[in-house]
Amino acid sequence: MLTAKSQIEDRIKGLDLGADDYLSKPFAMGELLARVRAMTRRKAEFTPNQITLGNLILNKENYELSNGESSLRLSNKEFQMLELLMTNPKRLISTEQFMERIWGYDAEAEINVVWVYISYLRKKLETMNATVKLKAVRGVGYTLEENE
Repeated sequence: MLTAKSQIEDRIKGLDLGADDYLSKPFAMGELLARVRAMTRRKAEFTPNQITLGNLILNKENYELSNGESSLRLSNKEFQMLELLMTNPKRLISTEQFMERIWGYDAEAEINVVWVYISYLRKKLETMNATVKLKAVRGVGYTLEENE
Protein backbone atom coordinates (compact mmCIF):
# COMPACT_ATOMS: atom_id res chain seq x y z
CA MET A 1 0.00 0.00 0.00
CA LEU A 2 1.36 3.40 -0.95
CA THR A 3 -0.39 6.26 0.83
CA ALA A 4 0.01 9.69 2.36
CA LYS A 5 -1.39 8.42 5.67
CA SER A 6 1.56 7.76 7.97
CA GLN A 7 0.04 7.47 11.45
CA ILE A 8 0.59 4.14 13.21
CA GLU A 9 -3.20 3.57 13.37
CA ASP A 10 -3.43 3.99 9.57
CA ARG A 11 -0.57 1.54 9.01
CA ILE A 12 -2.14 -1.04 11.33
CA LYS A 13 -5.51 -0.67 9.63
CA GLY A 14 -3.97 -0.98 6.15
CA LEU A 15 -2.08 -4.14 7.04
CA ASP A 16 -5.08 -5.63 8.87
CA LEU A 17 -7.26 -4.99 5.81
CA GLY A 18 -4.95 -7.10 3.65
CA ALA A 19 -2.02 -5.00 2.48
CA ASP A 20 1.20 -7.01 2.16
CA ASP A 21 3.30 -3.94 2.85
CA TYR A 22 2.71 -0.28 3.74
CA LEU A 23 4.77 2.67 2.59
CA SER A 24 3.80 6.26 3.31
CA LYS A 25 4.68 9.37 1.33
CA PRO A 26 7.13 10.93 1.01
CA PHE A 27 9.31 7.90 0.37
CA ALA A 28 12.72 7.25 -1.08
CA MET A 29 12.63 5.56 -4.49
CA GLY A 30 15.38 3.21 -3.32
CA GLU A 31 13.22 2.01 -0.44
CA LEU A 32 10.25 1.39 -2.74
CA LEU A 33 12.43 -0.63 -5.12
CA ALA A 34 13.94 -2.61 -2.22
CA ARG A 35 10.45 -3.46 -0.93
CA VAL A 36 9.37 -4.61 -4.42
CA ARG A 37 12.49 -6.79 -4.68
CA ALA A 38 11.78 -8.27 -1.24
CA MET A 39 8.22 -9.12 -2.24
CA THR A 40 9.36 -10.85 -5.42
CA ARG A 41 11.75 -13.03 -3.39
CA ARG A 42 8.92 -14.42 -1.28
CA LYS A 43 8.11 -18.04 -1.87
CA ALA A 44 4.82 -18.65 -3.57
CA GLU A 45 2.32 -20.22 -1.21
CA PHE A 46 0.74 -23.54 -2.09
CA THR A 47 -2.78 -22.88 -3.23
CA PRO A 48 -5.00 -25.92 -3.68
CA ASN A 49 -7.21 -26.23 -6.75
CA GLN A 50 -10.27 -26.52 -4.55
CA ILE A 51 -11.61 -24.37 -1.74
CA THR A 52 -14.06 -25.90 0.69
CA LEU A 53 -16.41 -24.09 3.02
CA GLY A 54 -19.39 -25.77 4.62
CA ASN A 55 -20.77 -28.25 2.10
CA LEU A 56 -19.46 -26.23 -0.87
CA ILE A 57 -16.44 -26.99 -3.01
CA LEU A 58 -15.17 -24.32 -5.39
CA ASN A 59 -12.97 -25.73 -8.16
CA LYS A 60 -10.40 -23.18 -9.39
CA GLU A 61 -9.64 -25.09 -12.58
CA ASN A 62 -13.12 -25.11 -14.10
CA TYR A 63 -14.99 -22.41 -12.11
CA GLU A 64 -17.39 -25.07 -10.84
CA LEU A 65 -19.25 -24.91 -7.55
CA SER A 66 -20.46 -28.21 -6.11
CA ASN A 67 -22.08 -29.51 -2.95
CA GLY A 68 -21.18 -33.21 -3.38
CA GLU A 69 -24.49 -33.99 -5.08
CA SER A 70 -24.78 -31.41 -7.83
CA SER A 71 -22.65 -28.73 -9.39
CA LEU A 72 -22.92 -25.61 -11.49
CA ARG A 73 -20.51 -23.45 -13.40
CA LEU A 74 -19.96 -19.84 -12.32
CA SER A 75 -19.22 -16.85 -14.51
CA ASN A 76 -15.76 -15.31 -14.19
CA LYS A 77 -16.92 -12.46 -11.92
CA GLU A 78 -19.09 -14.76 -9.79
CA PHE A 79 -16.14 -17.11 -9.37
CA GLN A 80 -13.76 -14.31 -8.38
CA MET A 81 -16.20 -12.91 -5.83
CA LEU A 82 -16.97 -16.32 -4.31
CA GLU A 83 -13.28 -17.23 -4.23
CA LEU A 84 -12.53 -14.02 -2.33
CA LEU A 85 -15.35 -14.72 0.13
CA MET A 86 -14.45 -18.40 0.62
CA THR A 87 -10.75 -17.73 1.16
CA ASN A 88 -11.65 -15.07 3.76
CA PRO A 89 -14.48 -16.68 5.76
CA LYS A 90 -16.08 -14.51 8.41
CA ARG A 91 -14.12 -11.50 7.11
CA LEU A 92 -16.13 -8.57 5.79
CA ILE A 93 -15.32 -7.62 2.22
CA SER A 94 -16.54 -4.18 1.20
CA THR A 95 -18.16 -3.29 -2.10
CA GLU A 96 -15.12 -1.11 -2.80
CA GLN A 97 -12.76 -4.06 -2.23
CA PHE A 98 -14.75 -6.14 -4.72
CA MET A 99 -14.60 -3.28 -7.22
CA GLU A 100 -10.83 -2.83 -6.83
CA ARG A 101 -9.86 -6.52 -6.85
CA ILE A 102 -12.25 -7.81 -9.50
CA TRP A 103 -13.17 -4.93 -11.77
CA GLY A 104 -9.98 -2.92 -11.22
CA TYR A 105 -9.25 0.71 -10.45
CA ASP A 106 -9.88 1.88 -14.00
CA ALA A 107 -13.16 0.04 -14.49
CA GLU A 108 -16.07 2.04 -15.81
CA ALA A 109 -18.51 -0.25 -14.01
CA GLU A 110 -20.83 1.29 -11.47
CA ILE A 111 -20.69 0.12 -7.87
CA ASN A 112 -24.17 -1.41 -8.14
CA VAL A 113 -22.68 -4.15 -10.34
CA VAL A 114 -21.34 -5.70 -7.12
CA TRP A 115 -24.88 -5.79 -5.70
CA VAL A 116 -26.12 -7.52 -8.85
CA TYR A 117 -23.45 -10.22 -8.58
CA ILE A 118 -24.12 -10.65 -4.85
CA SER A 119 -27.75 -11.32 -5.79
CA TYR A 120 -26.67 -13.89 -8.43
CA LEU A 121 -24.45 -15.63 -5.87
CA ARG A 122 -27.19 -15.72 -3.23
CA LYS A 123 -29.55 -17.42 -5.70
CA LYS A 124 -26.90 -19.94 -6.70
CA LEU A 125 -26.04 -20.74 -3.06
CA GLU A 126 -29.73 -21.30 -2.38
CA THR A 127 -30.01 -23.56 -5.45
CA MET A 128 -27.04 -25.59 -4.16
CA ASN A 129 -28.63 -26.01 -0.69
CA ALA A 130 -25.47 -24.46 0.70
CA THR A 131 -24.73 -24.68 4.41
CA VAL A 132 -23.18 -21.22 4.15
CA LYS A 133 -24.99 -17.94 3.73
CA LEU A 134 -23.86 -14.72 2.10
CA LYS A 135 -24.56 -12.05 4.70
CA ALA A 136 -24.46 -8.30 4.37
CA VAL A 137 -23.51 -5.82 7.06
CA ARG A 138 -25.09 -2.57 5.96
CA GLY A 139 -22.51 0.02 4.96
CA VAL A 140 -19.58 -2.31 5.75
CA GLY A 141 -19.49 -5.33 3.46
CA TYR A 142 -20.28 -8.96 2.80
CA THR A 143 -19.18 -12.23 4.34
CA LEU A 144 -19.83 -15.95 4.08
CA GLU A 145 -20.94 -17.64 7.29
CA GLU A 146 -21.90 -21.20 8.00
CA ASN A 147 -25.56 -21.71 8.93
CA GLU A 148 -26.20 -22.47 12.55
